[in-house]
Amino acid sequence: MKIKSGFILREMSGDEQGTYIVVAVGEASKNLSGYLTLNETGAFIWKMLEKGATEEETALKICEEYDAPICTVSNDVKCVIETLEKIGALDV
Repeated sequence: MKIKSGFILREMSGDEQGTYIVVAVGEASKNLSGYLTLNETGAFIWKMLEKGATEEETALKICEEYDAPICTVSNDVKCVIETLEKIGALDV
């Protein structure tokens, strides 16, 4: 699984809460009008997917990084991936 070209992650400058946005450019903008907002964890998932990580690898890495329970993390990763699939941002 990997993020398709044409989708760009940007951190909101001056935002202390770690808010990120995903914007689509070129042909990708047909699937996403406007932007998608992600929190810090969502951006972490995005960055893992950019590297071609699997859903399972991503969940395990988040557990290591944030010391969070795998059941909660797995569900969160799945939800973010489903959202990215809906906007056409993933090559699966």
